[in-house]
Amino acid sequence: MTGNSQAMPHHSRPLPLNPGGRVGNNVPRLVDMGDKLSSQNLIEEFTVAGNLTRDEARDRARLLTVESYTVALDLTTGDERFGSTTVARFDCDEPGTATFVDLHDALVREVSLNGRTLDPATYDAERGRIPLPDLTATNELRVVADVAYSRTGEGLHRFVDPVDQKVYLYSQFETADAHRMYTCFDQPDLKAAFELNVVAPDDWQIVSNTTPERNGNCWAFPATPPMSTYITALVAGPYHVVKDEHDGIPLGVYCRASLAEYLDADQIIEVTRRGFDFFRRVFDQPYPFGKYDQLFVPEFNAGAMENAGCVTFLEDYVFRSRVTDAAYERRAETILHEMAHMWFGDLVTMRWWDDLWLNESFATYMSVLCLAESTHWTGAWTTFANLFKAWAYRQDQLPSTHPISADIPDIRAVEVNFDGITYAKGASVLKQLVAYVGRDNFFEGVRHYFQRHAWGNTVLSDLLDALEETSGRDLTAWSKEWLELAGVNTLRPSYEIDTDGDFTRFAVLQEAPPGHPTLRSHRVAVGLYERTDEGLRRRHRVELDVVGARTEVPDLVGVRRPDLVLVNDDDLTYAKIRLDEHSMATLVTGIGTIVDSLPRALCWAAAWDMCRDAELATREYVRLVLSGIGGVSDISVVQTLLRQARTALHQYADPAWRDTGTQLLADALYDLAQAAEPGSDRQLTFVQNFTGVATSAEHVAFVGGLLDGEQTLPGLTVDTELRWVLLRRLVIQGAAGEPEIAAELERDATAAGERHAASCRAAIPTAEAKASAWEQITTGQLPNAVFRAMMGGFVESDHRTLLEPYIEKYFDVIGTVWATWSHDMAQTFAEIAYPFLQVTQDTIERTDAYVDAQEPPPALRRLLAEGRDGVARALRARAKDRAAAAQG
Repeated sequence: MTGNSQAMPHHSRPLPLNPGGRVGNNVPRLVDMGDKLSSQNLIEEFTVAGNLTRDEARDRARLLTVESYTVALDLTTGDERFGSTTVARFDCDEPGTATFVDLHDALVREVSLNGRTLDPATYDAERGRIPLPDLTATNELRVVADVAYSRTGEGLHRFVDPVDQKVYLYSQFETADAHRMYTCFDQPDLKAAFELNVVAPDDWQIVSNTTPERNGNCWAFPATPPMSTYITALVAGPYHVVKDEHDGIPLGVYCRASLAEYLDADQIIEVTRRGFDFFRRVFDQPYPFGKYDQLFVPEFNAGAMENAGCVTFLEDYVFRSRVTDAAYERRAETILHEMAHMWFGDLVTMRWWDDLWLNESFATYMSVLCLAESTHWTGAWTTFANLFKAWAYRQDQLPSTHPISADIPDIRAVEVNFDGITYAKGASVLKQLVAYVGRDNFFEGVRHYFQRHAWGNTVLSDLLDALEETSGRDLTAWSKEWLELAGVNTLRPSYEIDTDGDFTRFAVLQEAPPGHPTLRSHRVAVGLYERTDEGLRRRHRVELDVVGARTEVPDLVGVRRPDLVLVNDDDLTYAKIRLDEHSMATLVTGIGTIVDSLPRALCWAAAWDMCRDAELATREYVRLVLSGIGGVSDISVVQTLLRQARTALHQYADPAWRDTGTQLLADALYDLAQAAEPGSDRQLTFVQNFTGVATSAEHVAFVGGLLDGEQTLPGLTVDTELRWVLLRRLVIQGAAGEPEIAAELERDATAAGERHAASCRAAIPTAEAKASAWEQITTGQLPNAVFRAMMGGFVESDHRTLLEPYIEKYFDVIGTVWATWSHDMAQTFAEIAYPFLQVTQDTIERTDAYVDAQEPPPALRRLLAEGRDGVARALRARAKDRAAAAQG
C-alpha cells in the first residue's frame, strides 16, 4: 500500500508530500451528546471495533484452516446499506472448541453453522464479532447481513459525484477492514480462495480480483488463488475504462466518467509495461494473477492499495490541471510500488503485521530501483535521498521511534505504524543489505523465497534464510543492528590540516541519540569536492567501513583539504550527516553549483537536519535556500526545499524575525517566477510557493491580479487548480471571502471543487469562520475527503492567534474522537488538530497533563507524544535562531 494521503509517499500508506467521526448512518450518534464531542473519560467505555490482537490472531490461526469464501453482494438495496451473504468453509484442528468471525457495522439477519441456526442476537456489534461455538472438524458458516456503506474511506466506500450524481464504490481493506464488506476471519495468515457474486445497476462496471462473467446485472467472479482478506477487493460504478494488454496480461485503467477527459492512460500503461518487464526479469517469477486493473477512485485515504490484480489509487493522480514532472514521478513510483506488492505481499504474505515493514520497504526499494533503471526518471535515487530519507530521519527522531521490525500487539498499533520507518528507513536498510550481500545474491535469494513460499505466509527469517544461502553471509548481527534496534546515527568528519592545507589526520565520528545508544556498522564513502569553472565537482573518493565512535581514514592523510567534505557520499548508508565549518562556508555561496544531483541533495538534507536539530539557525537555513535554489535542476528537490523553507519560517524561526524571513522568501520567489522559463515546471513551482508566502499588500495584490487576469506571466496558465491556490491565499489574508469562494465553486462544481471550497471557508480569518469549521469537523459527520480539506484550512499557520482557543477544545474532545470515530478519521484529527502552531511551553505542559490524567490508549499516546515533540523541537530551533540574531 502506499502511504496515506496526509503523510509521505502515496502508497499503501505514508511520504508527506502535502502537510495530508464516522459518517452518516455508518455509526451511531456520539453517546447522546448531540453534535458535539465532550468528556475525557469515555476512552475506557468504548471498545475499538475490529481491534484484533496478535494473540487472538495466533490462537485463531492455530485452530483454523480456511478453505474458501463465497460472497454474494446486492448493491441495489439502497443508499445506506448493501446485502452481504457469506458462506465460509473452514477446518478446525480442535473439534468442540469455539472461535469468532469478524463482521462490522451490520444488521445480521441469519447465521447458520453446519446447518445449525445460531441466534443473530449473539452478534457483538461493538466489537464486530460473531461467536462460533462447538466447531467440528469441517465447518460451513453462512451469514446473511445488511452492511453499511462507508464514507470514511474504509470498508466499502460510497461516493456520489456532484457533477453527474453517479454513484461510485470501492473497497479499502488494509489493515483489517474486509469484514466491513463481508463476514470473514480478517487476518493475513488465514488465506483462502475468494469467490464473489455481485448484483448491481445495469450501467455499472464491476471489478474485483479475477475476470468476471456477466449475465445481465449479475457479475460472477471465479475463485481466486489463496489470498489474504486484506487484498480482496471490489470496485463498482459507471467507471470509464481504457483496456490494453502486455505480455499476455490484460490491463485496465479506470476513473470516474467525469474525469475521463483528464485520464492520461497511455502514460500510465507505459509505466506499467516497464514495471512488468523489470519485475519479470529480476524476480524470474510469472505475474501471479490473471489480469491487472488500476483504478483511480474518489476520496481515497491512502496513495494506493495493492489489491491483487485490482489496484486502487488516489484519484488526485488523475491530473485535472498542469503539474510538474515531480508529480508524474511520484505517480510512477506509486504504480511500481503497488506492482511490486503483487509478488512481495500478495503472492507471499507476512504472517502478522510485525513484518509490515518488510512488505512496504521491499516495494519501496523495488519501485525506486525500477524507476532509476527502467524509466526516464534516472535520478530516482536523488528523489529517494531528498524526500523518502528525510521522512525516515524525521520519524526516527520522534519519541515514538521504533525498530524497523516493530512489536505490533494489535491492529490499532499497526495502523499508526504506516510511517517513515516502515517505508523509508526500511527501504534504505534494504538498499544497504543489497550492497552487503551483493545484488546478484540478493535477487537470487528473493527468487528462492518466492518459489518456496508462493501462496503462503512468512516471517522475516524466511527471507533472511534465503539470502544467507545465496550470499554465504550470516545476517544475524546485521538484523540485530539494523532491524531490531531503533534510532538514527549521526556521522561527522573530524580532521586536522597542516600549513599547506593537507590533512594530517582524518576520522569519521559516529554519534547515537540519547535513549538509543547503538553505534552501527556503516559502509560509507567520503567525497572531496573542489570548486571548478563548471561548479563543485568531486575530485577524490574513499570508501570504508565505519565502526564505533571514531573511525580513522588513513587514506586521506596527506590529501589536500577540499572546498567541501561530504561524508556518506553516494548515500550508501542510513545516517544523518554533518558538515564541518569550512564545508558549510563553501555551501553558503556554492551549494547551487554542485554539479551532480545526488551530492547536492545530500548537502541540502544535511543542512535541513542541522536546522531541525538547532545546529543551524533558521535564518541561515532560509538564506542558504535562497542562495542556492536557482542552481537546483531537479524539480522534486526544488519543491522539497521550498516546502522545508516555509516550514522553517512557520515553526523554527524566531517570531521576531519571521515576518522579515517571510518577506525575503516571497521577494525571492517573485523574482524567480518572473525570470523562470515561460511554461516551465520551475515557473509553476515558484508561483505556487510565492503564493503560499504572500503577505505584503503588494504581493497579495499580485496574487489577486493573477486570479482575475489583470496580472500575467508569459507561459503561465492559471488553470483550475492554480485558481484555487490563488484564491485560498487571498482568503487567508482577508482579501477574499464567501462570495468569491461561492463563485469559484460555481466555476468548478466538482468533488475537488467542493473540497477546495471547504478548505477555503475554514481558512477565512475570523473567529466565526473558525468556530463554524470546528463545529462541522467535530460532529464526525463529514465525508473523509471533505473532513481532511476542512482540517487543512482550519489549521492555517497565519492564524495562530485565532487558533489559541482550540488548544483546550482539542484536549476536551480528543478522547471521545479516538474512542468513537473510525481509525483513519481519528488519526487524522489527532495529528492535524493538535496545537502544533502554539509553540510554547504551555502546549507541552497541557499535553503532559492530559496524558497523565487520562492515560490514553497506546496509539493515541504515541500521536500526542509526536505532536509534543514537534513543539519542543520548534522551541529549541527558535532559541538557536534568537541566539544567531544576538550574535549579529
